[in-house]
Amino acid sequence: MPCKAVTLFNNVACERGLQELLGPDSLGDQFIELTVLMPCLDEAETVASCVAKAQSFLQRSGVAGEVLVADNGSTDGSQQLAVEAGARVVHVAERGYGAALIAGIREARGRYVIMGDADHSYDFSDLEGMLNLLQQGNQLVMGDRFAGGIQRGAMPLLHRYLGNPVLSFLGRLFFRLPVRDFHCGLRGFDRDAALSLNLESAGMEFASELVVKAGLRNFRIAQTPVVLSPDGRSRPPHLRTWRDGWRHLRFLLLFSPRWLFLLPGVIFCLLGLAGLLSISMGVPRLAGLGLDIHTMAYSGAALILGVQMLLFAVLSKVIAIDSGWLPPDRRIAWILKAFTLERGVLCAFGCFLLGISFAVRAIEMWEQAGFGGLDPSAVMRWVIPSVTLLGIAGTVFLAAFFLEALRMSFARSKRT
Repeated sequence: MPCKAVTLFNNVACERGLQELLGPDSLGDQFIELTVLMPCLDEAETVASCVAKAQSFLQRSGVAGEVLVADNGSTDGSQQLAVEAGARVVHVAERGYGAALIAGIREARGRYVIMGDADHSYDFSDLEGMLNLLQQGNQLVMGDRFAGGIQRGAMPLLHRYLGNPVLSFLGRLFFRLPVRDFHCGLRGFDRDAALSLNLESAGMEFASELVVKAGLRNFRIAQTPVVLSPDGRSRPPHLRTWRDGWRHLRFLLLFSPRWLFLLPGVIFCLLGLAGLLSISMGVPRLAGLGLDIHTMAYSGAALILGVQMLLFAVLSKVIAIDSGWLPPDRRIAWILKAFTLERGVLCAFGCFLLGISFAVRAIEMWEQAGFGGLDPSAVMRWVIPSVTLLGIAGTVFLAAFFLEALRMSFARSKRT
């Protein structure tokens, strides 16, 4: 073999020849710029063609690279077909799209990784645009199927016009990310940067986790148009519309306490407080409707729920930050410093006393009536605020102790 090929490794064909002589583990990471990663589960009909296209890209572009197939337990011979086509295969015992990709990222030897499904839906021979954006310093490059084109029959209408647009919109809204196609299966990233995200999702929600965590860590993110073609398999896809759609939505909500708890909590608090105050001062009319103690009862429930959601927003954010799901937040640090156990207990005690004072007024009205029947419209104006305040007092009291328990647990884990 020519010495030039051994020393420079600029020519992928020579590099592959050396690998055949010395074995698949002989090429160190320093020789590989790009890993083309494909998750695989029973893709015998398409995996060899996908590997061949990726190899043709590497040879044509002169990029030192490898094709890595993360096999998730195929029983149709996909592994051997991938090896014969020139890929390196790693076996992933844990089932799931995300599990296969996480293992593949760890096993990849390239500085950059471009991942895509081994079902013929993406053209692995056309990766120049994505690789160029990675080489320019972007840590994540997302494919955009809506900009590149979705061929006839490549995506179910429900996914194309409802599922993907809605979930992508929520992702942009929740995390302020300018990503048009959150769930494109063809995407590239800096391997070390991806490993730093501590990706965990074993299922299809991995697609959301990668984008969301990259955005939360302020990665440089770019987009490039890609074409989605009909897959080449005769069997149904692994994707399950409603199950996997819910898993994506659940992930987006869990990683955004602001939208799951904070903003709804603020709305419930404002509506509940407005209802309680306005009705306690008279019987208002809204759009021709008379509002009385029935509306007041719902307002009290809304206020209690709102306070609970605000506290859940803080508690869930604290847990998420300590677990590494979310990055540190100075506002949460300030709240933790301000909301001590003692201050929480004092706040709860104040609400309790105010609630008791309303209850005493209701009892006085009952006494004036000889402990007999009462006018609900009059007495409930005191009872409902009393119950509301007592409920808030209990909620704040318990939250203060729960937060203190979290503090102690976090401090102990840091010491150990």
